[in-house]
Amino acid sequence: MSLDAPAEDLLRELAPQVLGVLVRRHGQFDACEDAVQEALLAATVQWPVDGLPDHPFGWLLTVADRRLIDHWRSERARRNREERLAAQAPADEYVAPAPDGEPTGAHDDALTLLFLCCHPALSGASQVALTLRAVGGLTTAQIADAFLVPEATMAQRISRAKQRIKAAGGRFGTPAGPEAIERLRAVLHVLYLIFNEGYTASSGPDLHRTDLTAEAIRLTRAIHRLRPDDGEIAGLLALMLLTDSRRAARTGADGALIPLAEQDRTRWHAESIREGTDLVTDALTWGPPGPYQVQAAIAAVHAEAARAEDTDWPQILALYRLLAHLSPGPMVTLNQSVAAAMVHGPQAGLDLLDTLAGDERMAGRHRVWAVRGHLLELAGDREAAREAYREAARRTTSLPERRYLEIRAARVGEGG
Repeated sequence: MSLDAPAEDLLRELAPQVLGVLVRRHGQFDACEDAVQEALLAATVQWPVDGLPDHPFGWLLTVADRRLIDHWRSERARRNREERLAAQAPADEYVAPAPDGEPTGAHDDALTLLFLCCHPALSGASQVALTLRAVGGLTTAQIADAFLVPEATMAQRISRAKQRIKAAGGRFGTPAGPEAIERLRAVLHVLYLIFNEGYTASSGPDLHRTDLTAEAIRLTRAIHRLRPDDGEIAGLLALMLLTDSRRAARTGADGALIPLAEQDRTRWHAESIREGTDLVTDALTWGPPGPYQVQAAIAAVHAEAARAEDTDWPQILALYRLLAHLSPGPMVTLNQSVAAAMVHGPQAGLDLLDTLAGDERMAGRHRVWAVRGHLLELAGDREAAREAYREAARRTTSLPERRYLEIRAARVGEGG
């Protein structure tokens, strides 16, 4: 027997809350995180047999706390740790929540955990992995599967990340001042990376990793509930919802990729579009926009077009110019080149694309060649377009994208 979907969702929701209580109480992130994982494993084994406990949070907290204490007893160090912590922490932090209730500040704990998992001492890849494990409640095996690496490799990455946080003196608490702003920016970037990897997997046989997109949206919603007046958090959530609304239309029955211009827009998820559009429209009234808000606005303009030919490309181009001012980078230039081509013609797009020729950050990126192929095809240079598509196909590690690019190259070569 295995857990049903609602029980799995409940475990993911409760995992960071339980971890937050343990870390506040005991102060050892790495040991507490291991104990929570053991409690989650126990739940997946026992709950299908014994049924869902009356108070799932209390059950998990009790099991994790016992695992942690047993571990420390085995090391014969519990008394020293208790004495040290007693001298450092307020007494009320040792008061356990009622087994049928939610811990005080449980949702704040989830945000604090996100801050800790996105510690500046960690690499981006380690921040993503640790966030999915500690806050997302995914197992090491699930994370490894999502990123197509062996479980042992992912386990080592997570273990090293926890040790690095410990060595850097990372503490369970919300940063203050400029550090809080920088850490929140890192948190949003990590969630953005998780979503993007789920929406278009960088490698492997599948285009989507819905477990990752769903987790990124869930965690961003949680942060938005805590900070509803932060425009960039609202913008990121809007961007995710608007982008994910197209998921059902992105692939055909055979799993083949369908580009935006050819998608059946009646299959786009209307509720996600409505929520995302409302979020970004409201956020843009609060003050100067940030990069996530501008990206969400671009997605909203695409969503407003009932047909590809109805797309307001001049508005999209203007938004990309604003985005290039706020957050310049090669990927912005790449996307802006497509918008420029749609407004001013293919050559304008190719000219802008050529500015990336010497950018080492784009070296080896298949998307540059894919966009070049598209613009050359629009310009009528079929032979050059075919070679660009072929080069893009050679460079991508995503099988659905490779198949699409190979088909595109063959069609352009045939003149269709």
